Amino acid sequence: MTAAVIVNPAAHKGGAARRWAAIERELQRRLGPFTPRFTNAPGHATDLARLALADGARRIVAVGGDGTANETLNGMLDASGRLSVPDAVLCPIPAGTANELCRALGHLADPARAFDAAAGRASRPIDLMRVRCTGLDGAPVERFGYLIVSVGGAATISHRTSRSRWLKKLGGIAYLLMTPPVTLGYRARDVAVTVDGTAQGTRPIFTLMVANTENGGGGMRLAPGAAFDDGVLDTVEMGAIHPLAMLTQVLPKVYSGRHVLHPRVRTGRGTSFAFASDVETLVDLDGETVGRLPLEVTILPRAFSVGVPASAGSGASR
Repeated sequence: MTAAVIVNPAAHKGGAARRWAAIERELQRRLGPFTPRFTNAPGHATDLARLALADGARRIVAVGGDGTANETLNGMLDASGRLSVPDAVLCPIPAGTANELCRALGHLADPARAFDAAAGRASRPIDLMRVRCTGLDGAPVERFGYLIVSVGGAATISHRTSRSRWLKKLGGIAYLLMTPPVTLGYRARDVAVTVDGTAQGTRPIFTLMVANTENGGGGMRLAPGAAFDDGVLDTVEMGAIHPLAMLTQVLPKVYSGRHVLHPRVRTGRGTSFAFASDVETLVDLDGETVGRLPLEVTILPRAFSVGVPASAGSGASR
């Protein structure tokens, strides 16, 4: 299967560029000679993916973090969220600050898996999330993702971190540094919740997540038990929790997944969700601020495929 390699040299605050020579050697061992396609601006990976498919590539290798993989995937999809080329396969190579898709695939525990998957022919289907919200400029936004949609406090932490030039230079620790000031100053919003077409009422929410995977934020178990190929999305809502309790009782437990045991944390499942609030509330998709409420999230089961090593389990296909 013809492969194209898309590289984001700016990933991990330039760390991907410094690692590129070693990554290139590993890919060449498996793929043979190739000409990498380097991104030069946000969103460029989407354009490069479209061009690669038009050139006949069917295995699209994305070297970077989740942002690079997300942009690449969006270039492989049509307006309905289906693959524009049905047999195209996304193959992420972890080289970013956050590599949660690779973590879910087992590539972080065994890095050789990512390179073997890029050069192989095996794949497995993955569920896709369609997100519709209002952009920060007021225009409608539609995006597709595969990890987690966050709303409220968590999205605000991500947004403020990305806007800080000096914090961004610190990598993953930047989010931890931004968490206390946002948490102490943020207040729960009254959010109207609809699940699978049924109104669930309006309730105070500090932050909520609609998750396709259980992991996010650098290895946190944000939505324990969520699986990216079961046709269902999992939700985690943190309600009107006092800021100090959020910092001392809830957030320290997100790595173990025990935060969901707090009495004001609510979990659920569904295939479509809608959220609305009278107060401006930010929306984040796969680590990127995409807009604000109102928000609709729906699942497209097994809408795209990711590369896996030939020795992968029963979830793999050829």
